[in-house]
Formats: sequence, C-alpha cells, structure tokens
Amino acid sequence: MINGMEKIALFIDGANLYSATKALGFDIDYKRLLREFESRGYVLRAFYYTTLVEDTEYSSIRPLLDWLGYNGYSVVTKPAREFTDSQGRRRLRGNMDIELAVNAMEVAAHVDHIVIFSGDGDFRSLVEAVQRKGVRVSVVSSVNTQPPMIADELRRQADTFIDLVELQSRIGRDPSERSGRMQETPRFLERRAAPPASEDDDELSTS
Repeated sequence: MINGMEKIALFIDGANLYSATKALGFDIDYKRLLREFESRGYVLRAFYYTTLVEDTEYSSIRPLLDWLGYNGYSVVTKPAREFTDSQGRRRLRGNMDIELAVNAMEVAAHVDHIVIFSGDGDFRSLVEAVQRKGVRVSVVSSVNTQPPMIADELRRQADTFIDLVELQSRIGRDPSERSGRMQETPRFLERRAAPPASEDDDELSTS
C-alpha cells in the first residue's frame, strides 16, 4: 500500500479487448481507462500487448501505440506470424500470452492487485499462480456478448470479474467523437480465445 492506497498493475490483451468492445459496440478511451483505475488506487504499471505486421510500410495501429507509450502505458509488441490455412489462404496470427504472463509474475511481488483485460481461458493458471503470491486478481471482459468473451474457468478463478458493460460509461469514448473523422483500421490478429478480428478497428482516438 502507498499512503493507504492499493498498488495496482493493469495488463491489457489488446486484441482480446478490442474484440470484446467491438462486439459490445463501443470504443475504449484509454485516457479515461487509466484515470478510472487511478481513482481506485496507485497504478504502478499499465501494460498494453499487441502483435504487429512487420511487412507493411505503415501500421495503422502505430498512432495508438505511440500515444499509449507517451501517456502512461508500457507497450509490449512482437511480430505476427504468417501461416497458410486449410484453404491455402495466407493468414496472420499473434499471441502475447507468454509476454503478459511473464510480466505479471515479475510485477506480482510489488503490487496488491492485478487487473487483466482479457477473457482468454489460458490465463487461468496465471491467475492462480499470482493469487498464491497473495495478490488479488480482477479480470475484465464480458458475458454480454454472443458467445460470452470470458472463458468460464477464468471467470471462476478470478477474485473479481468486471464486465465491460459496467465500465462502458466510465472508459468508453464519446460516440460524438467518431463523427466527421476518418477511421483507421489496425489489423488485429486471429486469436485462439477471440473470434477472428476484422480489420476495421476504430480504436485510435485517445482523448
């Protein structure tokens, strides 16, 4: 604790969070998201994880990542992997589970509360391991999508489950900010725990 404030670390699975909020029909305002959790305690670190397509001259997610890096977030990226599916089509896949898990285990000794923004059931073992260190774990995802974005085993393991619908009014972007502005289209990648993400991400607003 710092002056009685709980020390918090945020771990954001970018592709998974994007898929969930898109299914719910709203966009994240990352400035408001950070402010929301700063109101709950002392945010020691806020990590954002995503894969990047390296063979493109310009990645449309780059403005978001640059903004996050300058505004209180630690951005963790790695190249996407290309593969050919059963129909012979070129596809991209990226997975940041290991990076997120390693960082969470490293940070666990220094915080009271870890908040994971993902519904990926693969994180259940991570949550259990962090809890054994005496750290409380909240998971942010949604059951208000079809199908639910949160894996049942992850929801049961977490100390607290926070539905994105409950946070929407506090971390969502004002819909009026979307009008009259060209939208960028970051290429979020296929995930095991999320439906194939489309390429029409509209998440680049940061204010």
